[in-house]
Amino acid sequence: EPGDSMKITYRELLHKVCQFANVLRSQGVKKGDRVSIYLPMILELVIAMLACARIGALHSIVFAGFSADSLCERILDCGCSLLITADAFYRGDKLVNLKQIADEAIRKCKDKGSSLKKCIVVKHLGREEIAVDGTCSKSPPLKRLCQEVQTPWDPAMDMWWHELVHGASTECEPEWCDAEDELFILYTSGSTGKPKGVLHTVGGYMIFAATSFKYVFDYQPEDVYWCTADIGWITGHSYITYGPLANGATSVLFEGVPTYPDVGRMWSVIDKYKVTKFYTAPTAIRLLMKYGEEPVKKHSRKTLKVMGTVGEPINPEAWLWYYRVVGEERCPIVDTFWQTETVSPHWVALAPLCPLCSLHGLFTFPFFGVAPAILSESGEELEGEAEGYLVFKQPWPGIMRTLYGKHQQFETIYFKKFPGYYVTGDGCRRDKDGYYWITGRIDDMLNVSGHLLSTAEVESALVEHGAVAEAAVVSHPHPLKGECLYCFVTLREGHEFTKNLTDELKKQGIREKIGPIATPDYIQYAPSLPKTRSGKITRRILRKIAKNDQDLGDISTLADPGIIQQLFNSRCETKQ
Repeated sequence: EPGDSMKITYRELLHKVCQFANVLRSQGVKKGDRVSIYLPMILELVIAMLACARIGALHSIVFAGFSADSLCERILDCGCSLLITADAFYRGDKLVNLKQIADEAIRKCKDKGSSLKKCIVVKHLGREEIAVDGTCSKSPPLKRLCQEVQTPWDPAMDMWWHELVHGASTECEPEWCDAEDELFILYTSGSTGKPKGVLHTVGGYMIFAATSFKYVFDYQPEDVYWCTADIGWITGHSYITYGPLANGATSVLFEGVPTYPDVGRMWSVIDKYKVTKFYTAPTAIRLLMKYGEEPVKKHSRKTLKVMGTVGEPINPEAWLWYYRVVGEERCPIVDTFWQTETVSPHWVALAPLCPLCSLHGLFTFPFFGVAPAILSESGEELEGEAEGYLVFKQPWPGIMRTLYGKHQQFETIYFKKFPGYYVTGDGCRRDKDGYYWITGRIDDMLNVSGHLLSTAEVESALVEHGAVAEAAVVSHPHPLKGECLYCFVTLREGHEFTKNLTDELKKQGIREKIGPIATPDYIQYAPSLPKTRSGKITRRILRKIAKNDQDLGDISTLADPGIIQQLFNSRCETKQ
């Protein structure tokens, strides 16, 4: 809510972190234990992260937009002993009862023999603030809170955050850690359909998060920095929590959406806090573009010095609007490309200060320690102007160390295809001037609004529905998200393809099993799917059908080429 705000100093933050670190220790959490955090963008999220780090426990943050199934899966995979969540929060004008979702996940975990013992709950709506001296005060309720949030409660499992920290000491001796000790696990979608627990360590991660923040954004002591990402993603870990704090930065933590209560919200926040360095996603820029220039120009934005983009390549139209309208042609744009696995940018494109400032969407210069190469399908390193697989020839401090509990899978996914190289899973083109362009994912992954989703994970959710015999998911261009999900489903005998069925598949099949971010924009009925004679689904053909691109290339390996025209004839023309 625009009227709700607070500020915290570094000393106050240290005290709150120490208090909660002492709470964690009192609950039996020790070095090497895993703690799952399922919170909205509130101060307690940062406090919980840092408290885990202080005592050597690994935090595993789960984006608060994920479903109970997704939360349960992540808790089970890394063997979390403690869950931290909140009663509820608002996403725009929608109330999300987070505790209910968490409880459902806890039930599922118990059914599967989880080691989860306790759940700490933040009273976020109608909260009680705990001062560093342990005193309590009731803060004004959210202005639009028109109903009491019903918080389900299990006395054997649940504990209120504010009751636990009340009176806790503001001093907590940190656990001494080696540079290669584990710091956190963060799950990223995998091409196998199961999320992968990416593991980062203390020393290398902290060095790279701190260094990249300082140099990519040219951070200066007088700056006010704002990254609009969610801490549930690696961008938020590195460029809201660890990177800015390690540099002593003054920064903005924002809980909300860019269109509430109006589409000028981002620009009003920039003016309110005199933001100088601003970091957001192309998806947000495209969303706000459609409302025109007037909502932007109602606000000054005169303090802006540098603007950044992250999450996906930015298209030329969005880049130009961002540069001309938001930055008034005076702010350089830092365009970054990186992954959960690699902590900080592989490349940084600084425009318009770079020589090719008109070529929006490229990633020009490798960051410190990063040695890229482009390989052919046969593994040959290509020189000069070329297109192929993007790989890296050497490690750097911030690169992931392993997949939690699955080191063999780590070696297989990232190093087996081209031994001696780290394989990113992205395609890349280098032009005649030596500049790099990312061409998109080369495995079965989609980048939806900057969120990496596994097509296999979505397909698995679809075929769990009793009416679905088979499913295939591909990407489809989207004016706001960049990519969206286009699903083909083949039904079991005796079932009809109806609107009710598509609604069920979206709600029960996708939203509840993965989360709202994975909701398909298109679901098309497919009498059968194009397959090779060996039975492999040819997703290349399905991507062509989704885009209505008749240039199919070689289809001689298909078992039944006749199905292609049927699918073209029945493709989804408009968003469902």
